[in-house]
Amino acid sequence: MIPEEQIIPLLKEAFTDVAIPLPGRISGKVRESYPLPDNRRLLVTTDRLSAFDRVLAAVPFKGQVLNQLSAWWFTQTRDIINNHLVSLPDPNALLAVDAGPFPIEVIVRGYITGVTSTALWYRYSIGEREIYGYTFPEGLHKNEPLLEPIITPTTKGGITGHDERLTCRQVVEQGYLDGDTWDMVSTAALALFKRGQQVASRAGLILVDTKYEFGFSPEGQVMLIDEVHTPDSSRFWKADTYTTLLSAEEEPENFDKEFIRIAYAREGYRGDGAAPAMPDDLWVAVSRRYIQIYESLTGQEFLPGPYPVTPRLLTNLEKEGIL
Repeated sequence: MIPEEQIIPLLKEAFTDVAIPLPGRISGKVRESYPLPDNRRLLVTTDRLSAFDRVLAAVPFKGQVLNQLSAWWFTQTRDIINNHLVSLPDPNALLAVDAGPFPIEVIVRGYITGVTSTALWYRYSIGEREIYGYTFPEGLHKNEPLLEPIITPTTKGGITGHDERLTCRQVVEQGYLDGDTWDMVSTAALALFKRGQQVASRAGLILVDTKYEFGFSPEGQVMLIDEVHTPDSSRFWKADTYTTLLSAEEEPENFDKEFIRIAYAREGYRGDGAAPAMPDDLWVAVSRRYIQIYESLTGQEFLPGPYPVTPRLLTNLEKEGIL
């Protein structure tokens, strides 16, 4: 684990943006994307951190963790479904097949939890028993495991600009995907989640829920894209304290980026207006948590890339013939 004193000087050098001399740049909250010849795409993962649907900060090594952890998962799950990974030219960059993303996100949930308007527990707590097309019995309790993981798809943005809930049936009925493609995606998503839970369990963690994205390769093959089982796309709990806290009707001990939202909520901030300034020790703790998750899941030591990132990145892209 990287000591705090090594992270503190890098807070001002966090990787927030990069000017790569390539056309067609597409900017997301965390990643920069560039189309390349031969149906390839360059994905650069920055240190930007988003919560409450907006970028709040930049955290040293976060981008490297997301990039390398996703690449590790892509390698570990290629037997389940093919994915867009081609190579890692840099700790913060991924060379990928230029797949066309599907217009939905595939959320897999293993527990009844959450307080947002799309969360299972929130819908259940306000009296709904038909949620995402599934029928839930009476007497469920917050943070309990479901009998089986379920798929709860959403749109990407929708007419409101926010993700809109869908049922699995609506994915096909409303023309988002054809039936055969959706069957393939559903089967793969549940298998990926099962694999994720197995790996997380060995690391002393519980994979609670996660988001997957899929797309078509240029040849029309369904493939897994974006990121897999990262602290940004997934909810993890610590396994060793879960049963005790559940029995005491207390919240499980999260081990993802949820504690960032909690820290902001304590300051009265939930995404509206100007975000309050937060102390450096929070961002150091975030950096260390991301690194610890990487090491726990992969069983590998995290080897930090040198900062500043941009000169290193450009040099590596030139070496790989991408620039």
